[in-house]
Amino acid sequence: QVQLVESGGGVVQAGGSLTLSCIRSGRTYSHGAMGWFRQVPGEEREFVAAIGNTGAGATYADSVKGRFTISRDSAAETIYLRMNRLKPEDTAVYYCAADHLNPGVLFLLSPHEGTWGQGTQVTVSS
Repeated sequence: QVQLVESGGGVVQAGGSLTLSCIRSGRTYSHGAMGWFRQVPGEEREFVAAIGNTGAGATYADSVKGRFTISRDSAAETIYLRMNRLKPEDTAVYYCAADHLNPGVLFLLSPHEGTWGQGTQVTVSS
């Protein structure tokens, strides 16, 4: 059984940076992808970024492209989300997800599919 544990959230001023981490434990696959989603209370969960289990195929939502970078440390079974030039609208609970989908279509993952972490809060103050 796969388990995901996120860390690295916090409070930061607009324009600042944060790095989120997600450690994966349990069964692993060479195929599939991991990624990040975010959710604001009362709104649907939103795709942020994804990366293949091989470390290739990074994809991003248009809203974060050029500001966020997803990366993977395969040896540590960990993915990271480096968030630069943060904006107040980036405030959300950030969730790590893993599934057999390719990174290019991980954005289709629903909250009822795949494996999800418990989430970590990111708050960007203006």
